[in-house]
Amino acid sequence: MRLFLSNLERVFDNTEIATRAKVALPTLRKELNDLNKIGLIKKKVHYKDSEKNKNNRASSSPQRHKSVKSCGWILDKDFPLLAPLSNLLIKKSAFSPKEIIAKLKKGGQLTAVIVAGVFIQDKDSRVDILIVGDKLNNAYLERALSVLESEIGQELKYVILETADFKYRLGVYDKLLRDILDYSHKKIINKLGL
Repeated sequence: MRLFLSNLERVFDNTEIATRAKVALPTLRKELNDLNKIGLIKKKVHYKDSEKNKNNRASSSPQRHKSVKSCGWILDKDFPLLAPLSNLLIKKSAFSPKEIIAKLKKGGQLTAVIVAGVFIQDKDSRVDILIVGDKLNNAYLERALSVLESEIGQELKYVILETADFKYRLGVYDKLLRDILDYSHKKIINKLGL
């Protein structure tokens, strides 16, 4: 439900929903049918790039852009309980600071974790989460963030930096860091005295 509520205008096909929500296709089909029966989502025909066209980019002959007709699902904006459901699932903070730290703590020695964007309901933020630390395991952190994405229902914009790199960028007034620190954010780990 969060996937559809966070992407009001977007049409998703079954494969994309299964990937982003981390749900098996048989379970997904049942859930989609249930959501369709209550009127939260509806089927919609849309056009998307064909797989053949995506994989054939290096071709020497110029090709026209080809799209294939596909059936997908979109949020039904006329659903009578849309506003309360959105307030319940989207507008309330999806995770407490303790839950976020618990998901990330095995990714290295964290020195700073700053949340913004989706975590504080600020759609204009350039980044949703900034992770700073030493001996970081980027693969672990990216998997943890992927789990957060599936639970939140939308892609996260994130930055992962080693402490030394973060301090250097902060010292040279890096625009991205300034945009994060100068605007709305919440520090959930702050061992750097920011």
